[in-house]
Amino acid sequence: MARWWESARELRPLLHLLLPLCFHWVAEEMTVSVLVDVTTEALCPGENTCSEAIYLNGLQQTIVGIFKMVMLPILGQLSDEHGRKPLLLITVSTTIIPFTLLAINESRSFVYAYYVLRTISYIISQGSIFCIAVAYVADIVDNRKRVAVFSWITGLFSASHVVGNLLARFLPEEYIFEVSIALLIFCPVYMAIFLVETVKSTPKVDRHSSYLSNALTVVQERYKTMKYAVTIVFNTPTLRSISVISFFYELGMSGISTVLLYYLKSAFGFDKNQLSEILSMVGVGSIVSQLVVLPLANPLVGEKGILCAGLLASIAYALLYGFAWASWVPYLSASFGVIFILVKPSTYAVISKGSRSTDQGKAQTFIAGVQSIASLLSPLAMTPLTTWFLSTNAPFDCKGFSIVCASLCMVISLCFACSLKLESPPDDEDNLEAPLVS
Repeated sequence: MARWWESARELRPLLHLLLPLCFHWVAEEMTVSVLVDVTTEALCPGENTCSEAIYLNGLQQTIVGIFKMVMLPILGQLSDEHGRKPLLLITVSTTIIPFTLLAINESRSFVYAYYVLRTISYIISQGSIFCIAVAYVADIVDNRKRVAVFSWITGLFSASHVVGNLLARFLPEEYIFEVSIALLIFCPVYMAIFLVETVKSTPKVDRHSSYLSNALTVVQERYKTMKYAVTIVFNTPTLRSISVISFFYELGMSGISTVLLYYLKSAFGFDKNQLSEILSMVGVGSIVSQLVVLPLANPLVGEKGILCAGLLASIAYALLYGFAWASWVPYLSASFGVIFILVKPSTYAVISKGSRSTDQGKAQTFIAGVQSIASLLSPLAMTPLTTWFLSTNAPFDCKGFSIVCASLCMVISLCFACSLKLESPPDDEDNLEAPLVS
């Protein structure tokens, strides 16, 4: 219990980071279950199954994955050299306009416009907000205490999801986007006023250079940055291993996330309220596991033990959803979220432990870029496979067959995690990398 209170005290300097982020997560999560109904009704009026919506989500995730491979390392590099605060302000602001469109109108044309702008928003913000926030934490918190603090942050993330799902459950649908927009606007305003920068910006040189010269410099430094980030990961056994683990885990889990709610709506007729209940179950259990269990268990079993337990739970989660034979089985499957949610904080902790203090942003966002490769590949298989098995032309009766296939990726990830070796690099080497933008 003493360790628990000690980890909680470490959050005090992070108040002005975590408070607006919690509002941001609440605002985004409260729209998730509603979006299934809104997009299905706009694109396939009067139907429970909407293959067009499933394909649009898969296309969106593929496009986002392609561009995130480039954007995430850039944002990580910029946050290392020009500060966490400006990058956080940019990334948390991108969701406001897409949701504003749906608050104005939920017609077919506005839904298409939403998908376009939301895709751009995801390219900039998906994954990068959390990675930059984790780097911000690494700037402040001692290496030995980061695992507990990361668990608190992901626990607050889960708590925010619970609050968001409860709002979605009880708020009338016509007010959900308005409330979400108000919360989204609050976040960057609060950060701009209260958040303290932790990185000293790199001095700018050659202020009078031409735009063409500056553009060429950025391209050259971008190449150096990518080369440097690749060197960091592949020359560090811990980072190399966790990147493979993260790739296969994300390949399976992102594929499931892309189609899950549409699968539940089609297979069991779940509506907004039932989808919110499913998502809330995962969130409530995750709060306890991340805020209480993880800080207490980490000194006993370590990051590797927690990672392996989370991956094993994710396999059970996927198989139960895939073979669900009754409407109560998805609720049972959701209960495994209490354990598999620990994969994320343990991954952040492994990456942080395997990186030098000057490379925290680069390492976190590079491996997030590896995850984005997985997230762009998974819809290419999951979207058509899910649509096929939800249709009347399925070769056999197993509507969740695509989710069963996705579980194989988590099995591979678990195999690599069992052989993971945790090593901390020396932190006194010179960082010879040039700035991205000078």
